Amino acid sequence: MSPLLQLMVDAALEAGREVEAIYGAGCAAELKRDGSPVTEADRRAEAIILARLRAAYPDIPVLAEEEACEGCSPDVGSRFFCVDPLDGTKGFIERNGEFTVNIAFIEAGEPVAGVVYAPDSRLLYYGARGEGAFRARGRAPPEPIRTRPRPGHGLTAIGSRNHHVQGTEEANARLGIAEYLPSGSSLKFCLLAEGSADVYPRYGRTMEWDTAAGQAVLEAAGGRVMALEGGKEAGPLRYGKVAEGFENPHFIAWAR
Repeated sequence: MSPLLQLMVDAALEAGREVEAIYGAGCAAELKRDGSPVTEADRRAEAIILARLRAAYPDIPVLAEEEACEGCSPDVGSRFFCVDPLDGTKGFIERNGEFTVNIAFIEAGEPVAGVVYAPDSRLLYYGARGEGAFRARGRAPPEPIRTRPRPGHGLTAIGSRNHHVQGTEEANARLGIAEYLPSGSSLKFCLLAEGSADVYPRYGRTMEWDTAAGQAVLEAAGGRVMALEGGKEAGPLRYGKVAEGFENPHFIAWAR
């Protein structure tokens, strides 16, 4: 494992331990300016990750969700870290276990390394371009993961448990989706990466920190994530979209 990816894994695991401790004790939620929830776990996990990344790579900017939501977005340039300290805050509040710590490294608009850690299940996914993708649970040794070939018919789709968009059923039918598996947080990308499903279409609003780490893991496992324009694929989903406020277009993630 490269030193960069090892740092990201260590930071995610440390932040995850803090998230899980707060999850066990319980905490109140507040609403941010955009109406989404935030908890002490979000803030403390982000502080841990920022401290580690900035100590090791002081010259590389970090785009982190909670700082960005407070109006503190760096000049990201061509290389930056992208951090969501607690993706799936609603799942955290509802105590369904579907929340993750996410760290990605972006280079020239592409997520080239990523880590997704689910503290409640002790499930770690990580991957990088040229290094492959891996999954580890608890103290078990990591195992390589790979996306599965697309079936001839009857795709299995992953979709959001909490974000339903009108017209989704019609769009999914056009894709040939036969089975739909709901899931929360960035784990949706990881289910594709490990070969549990074929496609994840997303027609609702997401931000770069919601998708960067999951996309990096999926692409390292053999998948791809395509931006959508007018319902059609318009090239890979890219990062550093300062003019758009780091908001993503609609997208579709494919296992192959």
